[in-house]
Amino acid sequence: DVQLVESGGGSVQAGGSLRLSCVASESTYRSGCMGWYREAPGQAREGIAAINSGTGDAHGADSVKGRFTISEDNMGDFLYLQMNSLKPEDTAMYYCAATYNYFPSLRPTDYDFWGHGTQVTVS
Repeated sequence: DVQLVESGGGSVQAGGSLRLSCVASESTYRSGCMGWYREAPGQAREGIAAINSGTGDAHGADSVKGRFTISEDNMGDFLYLQMNSLKPEDTAMYYCAATYNYFPSLRPTDYDFWGHGTQVTVS
């Protein structure tokens, strides 16, 4: 299986920024997609942003548009999420996910591989 490891989480004050990173054990997503999800206690897992590694086509949730940006390195090994203007409601565990599917879906059920998550706390 492909292994995904997230990093970059932490505690920040409202209005601050964080950059999350995700490294994949295999560069297998040249024609597939990777995405970021988050899950707050008692809430369903929410798709934040996703990108097709081959085309660069990206989609984001309305709740983070204009504040969060997804990107990846040229080799497709690293996925990033730049988070600006953070709000307390952004507090959650953030997960990196990957799939061989072509469309950068924001539905958790469309993804095959998941990291263990990195905690983001905004106060």
